[in-house]
Amino acid sequence: MKLLIVDDEPIIRMGIKKLVDLKAMGITELLEAANGETGLEIFIKAQPDIVLADINMPRMNGLEFAERIKFIKPSVKIAIVTGYDYFEYARQGIKVGVDDYILKPVSKKDIEQLLEKLVDRVKSSQKAAAVIGLVHRLENDNEMYDETGYKAQIAELLEIHMNQPDFSLSFLADELGLSMGYLSGLFKKIFGITFKEYVLTKRLDQAKLLLLSSQMKNYEISEAVGIIDPNYFSAAFKKRFGYSPSQYREKVRD
Repeated sequence: MKLLIVDDEPIIRMGIKKLVDLKAMGITELLEAANGETGLEIFIKAQPDIVLADINMPRMNGLEFAERIKFIKPSVKIAIVTGYDYFEYARQGIKVGVDDYILKPVSKKDIEQLLEKLVDRVKSSQKAAAVIGLVHRLENDNEMYDETGYKAQIAELLEIHMNQPDFSLSFLADELGLSMGYLSGLFKKIFGITFKEYVLTKRLDQAKLLLLSSQMKNYEISEAVGIIDPNYFSAAFKKRFGYSPSQYREKVRD
C-alpha cells in the first residue's frame, strides 16, 4: 500500500514518518509533497492508495486537491489534516469524497488510528474490486454470479453514492442491471435490513459524528449527509438516538 502526505510543514511529514510504524499497517511506500500542485503530480505518477493532506496549502488547497485526485482515482482514501477549525470545510470535504479529517495538533495515536481506519477501507475496496473483476470476466453467466459478487458491488456503490440526496433503490437497481423488486429482496437478505433503513442508519451515524466534531448547523449537517429535508432529518435523528440533534450536542458537551 502507498501513502502520500501533502503538507507544507516539514515537521508534520517528518513526525508521521518517524513516529508511526507504517510497515506494520501494510504501508510499504511513503511519498511526500509540500504543496498541492506537487502532490497532484506525484499522485498522477504513483497512484497512492491513501492520502493525508493539509487543508491550507500553498498553490492548491486541500479540498481542491482532494476533489482532483478523487476524479483521477475514485477508490483513493483521503483524510484532511488541518489546524483551522473551520466547520464549513467538513461539509465540503464530505461532498468531494473525503473519508475523514483530524485537527492539528495531532498525536501519534491520532494518526495511527486514522491510518488504520483508512487501511481497512482500502483492503475492503480491493476485495470488492477483485470480486467485481471476476464477475465481469464471467460475463453473462448469471448462474455463477452469486450473492457474494452482488454484495461486493453493492458495498462499493453504497460507499460512492451514500451522501447523494438522489441516491435510491431505483438508482442502485439501474447501476446493477437488476429489477427493483429483486434487488429489494436481495439487499435485505445480504444486509439484514431494507435499503431505506440501511441508508438512513449510515447517514444518521455520520451526522452524529459531525455534531460531535463541528459547529455546523442542523440544516448543513442534513445536507452534508444527503438528507434534503432538515425537519425529516431532526425527526429521524430523535427517533434513532432519543434526542434531537441540538439536544444530543448539548448532552455530549455537558
